Amino acid sequence: MNRHEIDSPYAWFRLGIAMLLSTIGGVGMWSVVVALPAVQADFGIDRGSASVPFTLTMIGFGVGGVLMGRLSDKIGIVIPIMIGGAALAIGYTAAAFTHDIWSFGVPYALFAGMLGTGASFAPLMADISHWFEKRRGFAVALCASGNYLSGAIWPTAVAWFIRGYGWRATFIGIGLFCLVTMVPLALLLRAPAPKHGAGTHRLSAARHGTIRLSPAMLQSALAVAGLACCVAMSMPQVHIVAYCGDLGYGVARGAEMLALMMACGIISRIASGFVADRIGGMGTMLIGSIMQGLALTLYLLMDGLTSLYVISGLFGLFQGGLVPSYAIVIRECFPAKEAGTRVGLVMGMTLLGMALGGWMSGEIYDLTGSYRAAFANGVLWNAINVAIVLFLLSRRDKMARDGAGQLMPAQ
Repeated sequence: MNRHEIDSPYAWFRLGIAMLLSTIGGVGMWSVVVALPAVQADFGIDRGSASVPFTLTMIGFGVGGVLMGRLSDKIGIVIPIMIGGAALAIGYTAAAFTHDIWSFGVPYALFAGMLGTGASFAPLMADISHWFEKRRGFAVALCASGNYLSGAIWPTAVAWFIRGYGWRATFIGIGLFCLVTMVPLALLLRAPAPKHGAGTHRLSAARHGTIRLSPAMLQSALAVAGLACCVAMSMPQVHIVAYCGDLGYGVARGAEMLALMMACGIISRIASGFVADRIGGMGTMLIGSIMQGLALTLYLLMDGLTSLYVISGLFGLFQGGLVPSYAIVIRECFPAKEAGTRVGLVMGMTLLGMALGGWMSGEIYDLTGSYRAAFANGVLWNAINVAIVLFLLSRRDKMARDGAGQLMPAQ
């Protein structure tokens, strides 16, 4: 077998490098969450205002995924990743020397969020999807797990460095680390993507069915579903650290819960890949959405320290497979040459959902003085996601075999 063919040993090596890059580059999403209390205290602002950098970062992350995904469709993944490493260094260093929330949030979102973290998530998932056919769901889920592995590692590390050295010195250190690691790793991905045979897209449709919607309608439905699910998802992920501080448990406990959530999310993402290879991305998405709603409801009912640890772990296990499911559905329903752009668009909407949800939860907290209404808001948005996925499943045509054993749409 040629070392650069689909499902080859090189494909698995490439997946490992992609996971490592996603783990490093994902710091742009998680560090700003852990730094939120310190930044709020330093700038003397309220919780809603302190949530603005996260909102701007998620918007930048989403836009960056589209731009870098489109660029990777045209020239490959190497240059986007190298740009991302340099941009993270610039964004973190610039933010470290600011003295108000807007001068902090804008350069951080533009460089660290849009160009840095934006290059290390959706474009990498789209790229790795070209290298697998038999285990595509598993491979895409593993690649997406890099973002959660980042969430499992970075929050605790960033919290430790902030306690010891302050958030400004910590940010400068993060930027330099990203630069010296991501640029060399990107050079290991120089091999061009393998060519896909004409029947690859038809085979995927045959295995999982086709959806009776126009490409534009399907893309739009997936985008709105991604927005809704991540508005719901953002409540615990963005505010669990601050929530624990408000309850008197301390921000360190909250950082531990966030890390636990992300670690369990890795397990969920890997498991969802196995499930998607058997039942397809859409069915996997429905399971994850229903279970995420259940976990959000549990947050409404219990707030003891032990129960919050347990629920945070369950939340990670339940929702971790949602985001990669969108990428898998796109590869099942659209041509491979459009993967970077289309995955980037849907991932952009999921990140817009994270941005909107993070800001919305902060504002609800400022209005009500507690996070209870914010959790209820998450449950409502999750219900919207479930409704959209059920609609898409109702539009799916199953495939059957004719007398000659050929796959054809079921009657």
